[in-house]
Amino acid sequence: MWIADRWKDYEVIDCSNGEKLERWGKYLLVRPDPQVIWDTPHKAAGWKKKNGHYHRSAKGGGEWEFFDLPEQWAISYHGLTFQLKPFSFKHTGLFPEQAVNWDWCSEKIKGAGRPIKVLNLFAYTGGATLAAAKAGANVTHVDASKGMVAWAKENAKSSGLEDAPIRWLVDDCTKFVERELRRGNRYDAIIMDPPSYGRGPKGEIWKIEDSIHPFVKLCAKLLSDKPLFFLINSYTTGLAPSVLSYLLATELNPKFEGSVRAEEIGLPVTESGLVLPCGASGRWEAKA
Repeated sequence: MWIADRWKDYEVIDCSNGEKLERWGKYLLVRPDPQVIWDTPHKAAGWKKKNGHYHRSAKGGGEWEFFDLPEQWAISYHGLTFQLKPFSFKHTGLFPEQAVNWDWCSEKIKGAGRPIKVLNLFAYTGGATLAAAKAGANVTHVDASKGMVAWAKENAKSSGLEDAPIRWLVDDCTKFVERELRRGNRYDAIIMDPPSYGRGPKGEIWKIEDSIHPFVKLCAKLLSDKPLFFLINSYTTGLAPSVLSYLLATELNPKFEGSVRAEEIGLPVTESGLVLPCGASGRWEAKA
C-alpha cells in the first residue's frame, strides 16, 4: 500500500461505524466512509468536539451540520496551499490521500533532467496539477466542471503558482484528447482520475468498467517518444489495483520500455495506528 503519511495540516484521527474523524488544519470534521465497516469505541475526544458533521441520508445523499466552521479555510502541504469548503456529497475540495501520488510525480519530474509536459485529466481542484507545476512541469489541466477549474485556479494563486505554465481548460476529457491527437500535440506524462460514473456534455454515459480501457488506449497515443510516467487513480469499489496494472501494461509496455505497479492508497489513522484504505492507483514509469 502507498500511504500518504507526510501531512502536518491533515490527519485521520479515528474511524468507526461508517465514519471518520479528521483534522483539517485546526478544524475537526466527521464524514462518512464506505470502507469503515467496523464499529469500535469512540475514544478520541474530537468526536464530541467536531466543527462539522456530514450526515448521510438513507434515501441517498445527505447534508452537513455545522458547529463553528468557517465557509472557507486553507491547509498546506509542502509549499502548496489548498482552499477548503464543505460542499455537496460530503466533499471538502481535496483528497489528502493523493499526496502520496503528488510526491511521486514531483520526484519523477524533478529527476527527469529535461522539460516535461504533463496532462492532468479529470483534474478536479488541481492537487496533482500544482504539485507537477511546482516541480517544474508545463501542465495542461482539464476538467468538465467550470466550478472545479475556478477552484483549482484559486489554489494555484494561494500556492504562489498563478504565473506557472498551467493551461486551464473546461472541457470533456475524451473530446479534448481526441482533438489533441488531431492537432498532433504530445505529452511526456499523463495523470487521470476518472469517475466511476458520469455523463458527457451531450448525454454520453461514462461507466468506468466499460470506458476506462478505450480511454487509456486513446490517451496512450498522446504520449511523446520519451514518456516519463502514466498515473491512473480509481475510487471505484471492486476495481482491484491489479486491474489498473493490467490496463497500463497492455497499452504501454509493447510501445515503451518501462515498468508498471499498482497498489491501494491509504491514510494513517492516529488512534489505532492502522491505515485507512482510500482507493487505488496504477503507475507506469519509464525505464531509468
